[in-house]
Amino acid sequence: MQLRLNKPWEELTPGAVGRVTATLGVFQIADAAGRVLYIGYAGGKAPFGLRGRLGEELKRRGPGHRFRLEVNMQYLTRWQELLMLHQADHGALPDGNAEDRPRRLGRLGPWPKEG
Repeated sequence: MQLRLNKPWEELTPGAVGRVTATLGVFQIADAAGRVLYIGYAGGKAPFGLRGRLGEELKRRGPGHRFRLEVNMQYLTRWQELLMLHQADHGALPDGNAEDRPRRLGRLGPWPKEG
């Protein structure tokens, strides 16, 4: 079972964001070195779904960032899984999730790294 989001990174550009579908799901934003800065989701109240949320991130962060995404109808559960995985791997949530996080977030026990 694959829990990690291992899809290839794409440059966060207007063209790349324009190709994203307006669906529900989760995404990660990283710097040029691939360090995850933020884990987010596009839920039912997000105008234009993942495309809209990534457009917001592009405006907020500007060029030089990357993203990857996963279309997922269970976006809240998947978002929490990705946050817990990041916390287990790095000891903390991404800096961008300091305030954008669930009220209660579980912890994963020892988890073998994939790969």
